[in-house]
Amino acid sequence: MKQQHTDISNTHRYCVIMCGGVGSRFWPASRTARPKQFIDFCGTGRSLLQMTYDRLLPLVPKENILIVTNSQYAELIRTQLPDIAGHQILLEPARRNTAPCIAWAAYHIHAIDPKASMIVTPADHLITRETEFHKSINRAFEFVESGDSLLTLGISPDRPETGYGYIQMGTPVSDDFYKVKTFTEKPNLELAKVFLGTGEFLWNSGIFIWKTETLIEALRTYSPDIASRFDAGIEAFGTPDELPFIAREFGSCPSVSIDYALMEKARNVFVEAVNIGWSDLGTWSSLRDHTPRNASGNVTQGCTVMSYNTSGSVFTVAGKDKLVVVDGLHDYVIADTDDVLLICPIANEQHIKQYVNDVKQLIGDKHL
Repeated sequence: MKQQHTDISNTHRYCVIMCGGVGSRFWPASRTARPKQFIDFCGTGRSLLQMTYDRLLPLVPKENILIVTNSQYAELIRTQLPDIAGHQILLEPARRNTAPCIAWAAYHIHAIDPKASMIVTPADHLITRETEFHKSINRAFEFVESGDSLLTLGISPDRPETGYGYIQMGTPVSDDFYKVKTFTEKPNLELAKVFLGTGEFLWNSGIFIWKTETLIEALRTYSPDIASRFDAGIEAFGTPDELPFIAREFGSCPSVSIDYALMEKARNVFVEAVNIGWSDLGTWSSLRDHTPRNASGNVTQGCTVMSYNTSGSVFTVAGKDKLVVVDGLHDYVIADTDDVLLICPIANEQHIKQYVNDVKQLIGDKHL
């Protein structure tokens, strides 16, 4: 594990790891009881959550890292991150998307440290250029601490990707920092090609940096339906009354993303263009593209594969020492667990969510 480097300059800086997702696009490896963030998808011996935690340690004091998650994952987090104290894990009583999750973390941190700034990051992203990531985040902290900005990281696109949101860069304000002109949700292929051709668009990474004070004021202006819920118990934050208040009120928050609730509405939104080797590892194809392949372009995890006339495929077997012999498969995912075997063309991986829904309706939750 990486060693922590703490100095006086970062004692007011905090990291919030969002760790409550189910990761259904990685079914059947990612399951409700053990989603993808708790799995070693990259073969490093560390889960995606642990890799995220390791990556954040050089940026802030260890005690300034918070995990926001669903109550059913508390024990998994304690097992995988034994250095995290119980009070650093915020357990959501209900899933309400990213805006209420981030709002709670901001109100919680602000009550403890009114001078705080914070980075918010998902637990399940892959970042391969960690030195550049650390430089980018330190610059980001300096940027938001010098004013009242809401900042997100933008990734320079290298292909017309339809699975990501896009950010249009506006007026440059300093090196690599731009005023945000527009946000666009996942575009179709033709629009993604246009975006790529203009050179004005970045992928939306879902990583955010701001002062807690700036975020809370922005929520009050642009998402009063969320802010009013938390403001109603503002005296409770940072006290023993916080958790009972959250238990009563959190479930009444609207289920909405931070992009829709705030970033697409606010006027003080900026983007830092970064090159950090980022992937959200949201699909089997992204795993194939960001992990080592053999000479045939296949990815194998948890099994031995003898392949003939087979390329560009992903083979993953959970908890087994199994021999897989395959002939004539190109660009497929073969995911084998104790109770589910998925064989699917990678070109059809967008259908996996539908498979999950069909299993739920026809069979129940047993295999989810």
